[in-house]
Amino acid sequence: MITSKSLLVIAAAGVVALGAYFALRPASQQQANATAQSGAFVVPALSAEAQEGERYYNAVCAACHGQNGQGTAQGPALVNDIYNPGHHGDEAFQIAARNGVQAHHWRFGNMPPQQVTGAEVARIVAYIRELQQANGIVTRPHNM
Repeated sequence: MITSKSLLVIAAAGVVALGAYFALRPASQQQANATAQSGAFVVPALSAEAQEGERYYNAVCAACHGQNGQGTAQGPALVNDIYNPGHHGDEAFQIAARNGVQAHHWRFGNMPPQQVTGAEVARIVAYIRELQQANGIVTRPHNM
């Protein structure tokens, strides 16, 4: 027999699960485009290292992760709080590019290894970090 306390616990778990889903789901390309068109997304003046990273990013990453790291139907947005430096440090990007990644934060499928050097990834990360910072994504400790 289900008690009212059990129903309350089940309902609370459902609310938490829905909240987690909406918090962690990647933006659709339409949402990313709407953000870019509304002017809400900021592309800062980039350092020389980040400008070089932008060139590598556009050649290797943009097809899946979208213009300026805003995501597509093929890959998650990297300018997203889930990728803040406290949750996904710079080395996580190095490992992902070198080894690929099994899907865990998204529903896009696995990311294959990429044909980039560690130095190229470091510049890509500089680009992503500058975009993140300009859009209010700061280092937060991993607490998930």
